[in-house]
Order: sequence, then structure tokens, then C-alpha cells
Amino acid sequence: MPQKERGELIVGLDIGTTKICAVVGEVFENHVDIIGVGAHPSVGLRKGMVVNIESTVRSIRKAVEEAEIMADCEISSVYVGIAGSHVKGFNSHGLTPLKHKEITQDDIDQVVYAAKSIAIAQDQEIIHVLPQSFTVDAQDGIQDPTGMTGVRLEAEVHIVTGAATAVHNLIKCCNRAGLEVDDIVLEPIASAEAVLSPEEMELGVALLDIGGGTSDLAVFANSCIQQTFVLGIGGHNLTNDLSIGLRTPLHDAERLKEKFGCAISSMINRDQAIEVPSVGGRRSRKLSQRVMGEILEPRVDELLSLINRELVDSGNKEFVTSGVVMTGGTSMLVHMVELAEQIFDLPVRIGYPQHVGGVTDLISTPQCATGVGLVLYGMKNGPRSGSADGNSALSRLTKGIKGLFRRMV
Repeated sequence: MPQKERGELIVGLDIGTTKICAVVGEVFENHVDIIGVGAHPSVGLRKGMVVNIESTVRSIRKAVEEAEIMADCEISSVYVGIAGSHVKGFNSHGLTPLKHKEITQDDIDQVVYAAKSIAIAQDQEIIHVLPQSFTVDAQDGIQDPTGMTGVRLEAEVHIVTGAATAVHNLIKCCNRAGLEVDDIVLEPIASAEAVLSPEEMELGVALLDIGGGTSDLAVFANSCIQQTFVLGIGGHNLTNDLSIGLRTPLHDAERLKEKFGCAISSMINRDQAIEVPSVGGRRSRKLSQRVMGEILEPRVDELLSLINRELVDSGNKEFVTSGVVMTGGTSMLVHMVELAEQIFDLPVRIGYPQHVGGVTDLISTPQCATGVGLVLYGMKNGPRSGSADGNSALSRLTKGIKGLFRRMV
């Protein structure tokens, strides 16, 4: 029996504060199958930034090895997600005169280049330049001006920057783990590929990815990005509050949060009791589960309220017509959706990875949204990575980042 021809492989590597997740996607003409998943606790990161290179390298290797075994391949290049409070997003405007009557791709490249040619802090590096819309003479709101005629072309773009040292350290960790970096991708932009529908992105939607160290927001409308924002509060803050409030070790607080966590304390029966481990060899105690809810609810309320305030202050909440989609492990707290709907005054749902086949039972969780999204992003936005052999060409952005890496080392 002839062996089935294998599709091209793209690998997404979500280097998070809580966990590192490697996802292997096999790309065919009309679909993507997830054929390998590897996850390992993240050691060496804080709020999305590398604080211990060797520990991070070991965690990456463990996750990648697990994915390699499942997918039966050797991984040598990856699309890497980036997050952290150092990430900034802002809009910019560019203008260029048209040399010829008909607009070509060169004209589009030129006006986008003009839009991104702005002064940024010396310690920042451009990660994304995302076109929002174009204007040809007086006609605005154009998605693709190719082939149109005019004398002046303008562009509105969204620019995402990150700390150069944070980008450098991520690439360095991957290189030390034996991996080439195909591209660096802002995590909520990657997650959007996996959990949002085209209809939501057209109508207007906010994606909120609550990770361990940060909460990342991306707003889409008219099928393009409108806003990105990173808040330095995440699931670790909830765990730390529980550890202090319940006087229990951090790892036990995390386990209790995952098993019994609830975002609305009034929904918990006062008679429900949980066993809380103590510190210093003392015996475990029994406490009302509502006590845990009363610790978590104020922090979750604060997190969501700050995100809502950012949406209002930026003027982008009016674009969020179809509601809010939440991903990340913290989104799985019981009654999280109900509390979020109260605060945002919008429909809210949990985002599960979609648009892929394969081992869907293993990736059908909000924690895998970024990893799956990185695979889909790589399929749509870059040359096929051929991650099994590592012979892929890098995008211009990644070449720039690698140039930065060489200069810094």
C-alpha cells in the first residue's frame, strides 16, 4: 500500500509565563491537521519576558520533544508568540504620490513604508506593521487599492513594537534549543486566527487572551486590526492572591484555582468546603469554597474593568459590535463569562481553537489557542516553513530581527 504523501509542516511555539506549548500543523491544499502537541511548565519567564535563559531553554526543549514524538518529525523552525507589558500598539498614517496612474504593489509597499517610518524609542523594535485601510485621493475605506487610479495614496496602519531585548532573548532561547525562528507574532493576533470567525472580525470583536503573566487585547473591525493592548495582570496575580489569602503554597493555590476557582463568589454555596494545604508542615484546613471566590472575584473584576476602561478610552468599544471572545487558562474560571458580560455590557464567549483538523480533542481548550493560531498565521502570512527540515526562507521582518540579534551578540 503506497504511503500517504505528507503535507508541509508548520510549528507554533507559545512561550508563555505559565506553560510552553508546541503545536505541529500539517498543511494541505484546503485544510490544516494538527498532528503533534507538546506542553511543559514554563520556568524562566515572568510577565511574558525571559528572566532565566537556561531554564527557558530547557522548558522549550521539553515541549518540542513531546511534540516531535507525537508528530513523528524533527522540528527545526518555529513561529514564536510574544507578549508582555513591554509590547506597545499604535496607529500611524502614511502618504505617497503615485508615479503611475494605476496603483501597483510597489506603491502599496511604499505607502506602508512611509507609515512605519516614524520615530520609536531606541529600546523598541517593530514586530508588526498591519495595514488597516487605504485612501486613494478622496476615496477612503479601501481594503485593497491594487489596480485603482489616482494621484495620491494614503494608508492607515497599526504598528506593534516590543522591547528589543525581549525579542532578542526569545530568539536566543529558541536558537539555544536548536530552533530557527520563522517569525515573531504578537500572541492575541495569533490567537485570533484560531478562535475568531470572519463574520466577527468584519462586524467588530474584541479578543482578550488572559495568560499567566499578562492579559492581551486585540480589537478587530472591518476585517482588520484596530487596537492592541497589553495589561500586566494575569492568572499569576490570581494565584498569588489565593496563596496569600489562604496561606497556602503557590503550587497548591494554582491547583485549587484550576479545580475550584469561581469568578462570582455569590454563586457558591456557603456549605461547600475545600481542603487547603498549609505551610511549614502544618495540617491541612477545611474552608468554605466561597472564601476562595471572595478572594478571586475582586481581582478578576479589576482585570476586566481595566480592559473595559481601555476600550472606552481608546474609542474602540463602539467597534465591538459582536462582543468579546476570551481565551487563556484564566478564562476557564467558573462564571467568568457571566462576570465579563456584566462588566463589558456585551456578549461574551470562550474562544476554542477551530479551523483545523487532526487531534482536535487535544487542542480543544483555550490554553491552546495561541499555539494553533501560530500555525494558522504561518500558513497565511509566511512562506511555508517546512519545519521538518529547516530549509525555509525567513520573512523580511524576521531577517530584521535576526540582524538585530547578530548586532546585540
